[in-house]
Amino acid sequence: VFTAGPLSVEVPVSVSGQPSPSQWSAILEGSAPVRTQPVSLFSPASSSVGVYTLHMRVETHGGVKSHVLGEFTLLCNPWCQADSVFLKSEDLRNEYIRNDIGLLFKGCPNNIDSQPWSFDQYEKGILDICMKLLQLSPQSQADARKDLLNRNSPVYISRVISAMVNCQDDKGVLMGNWSGKYNDGVNPSTWSGSADILWKWSETQFSPVRYGQCWVFAAVMCTVMRALGIPTRVVTNFNSAHDTNANMVIEEYYSEKGEKLSISKDRIWNFHVWVESWMKRPDLDGDYDGWQVLDPTPQETSAGMYRCGPAAVKAVHEQKVSAPYDVPFVYAEVNADVRKIIIRDGKILETSVDKDRVGTLICTKRPGPAMLMQDITSEYKTEMGKRNTEKE
Repeated sequence: VFTAGPLSVEVPVSVSGQPSPSQWSAILEGSAPVRTQPVSLFSPASSSVGVYTLHMRVETHGGVKSHVLGEFTLLCNPWCQADSVFLKSEDLRNEYIRNDIGLLFKGCPNNIDSQPWSFDQYEKGILDICMKLLQLSPQSQADARKDLLNRNSPVYISRVISAMVNCQDDKGVLMGNWSGKYNDGVNPSTWSGSADILWKWSETQFSPVRYGQCWVFAAVMCTVMRALGIPTRVVTNFNSAHDTNANMVIEEYYSEKGEKLSISKDRIWNFHVWVESWMKRPDLDGDYDGWQVLDPTPQETSAGMYRCGPAAVKAVHEQKVSAPYDVPFVYAEVNADVRKIIIRDGKILETSVDKDRVGTLICTKRPGPAMLMQDITSEYKTEMGKRNTEKE
């Protein structure tokens, strides 16, 4: 009997046979009558991620006896071809699941700063903390059964984690701070690994850790996703647009003397950091399987919560802005036009459009032991895409 919260699955032990690909199986190993009889347990690839308690119930003519055998944590499995996070390349599995050391890129395109980061997914207690993060989510608190049933989908899990890494709507891990004043917390630039942040969150009874900025949010999310078995990498977008009015254009207003006016809330950051996770997208008919953008930095809400994604990188590349989740926002981050508007006395004097300023370089750590950068700009942007934008 496998039990996870309100869910329970009873599995009769078979004397022989093959495990079922679609349901839980328990098969007796060996045929000779011995005191110790091994039983192999199999979970289908569609099982829900979670902490399970394993019970054994023995029924005889004399009655029924039940024994608690212990707990186990069930994760996604990128080695299993039937799993939604299956990744074919062993080298990429080693990089995006097993590797606990990475490289974050910051700065500006002409002066890139790389920072080593320890993801710490194997450190003591980290997996338990990651599972607690799922259990404390608003979705789980509202309906634990429904939440557990939905945890067979990495699309669902990734949206929950994206919201839970920040503390805007829930008992999330990190509080953001861009003020430059960190007296009551930790300067975001001081962090060098995820374990200290996750341990602190757990030790303080799930109070938000002060403070994080985009690369800290992204690195912590990378840790959680890798711990859950979902291939994940940290990505930096240089000259990253923040489109606040959802028109996929960044408006900048200036006086005739060249002074920038605070009329628009749109911004362009020197850099912005998010993660990509590898998964199938059955909700998009499988046309957009592969890398998905997920951003836990609280910028804009998605379905009422501060989270972003999963937005298929392929959908961003193809300008498929109708695809869920948050593809228009991500498209604007890497490909928005910048409209410069000069005004006097409330009247527009001149307008110009810069189509090349946003998304100058998009990069991640190159797979392998060498700590090098990999340019992945072409996975998001094409020259044809630029021409399409100009034509419109």
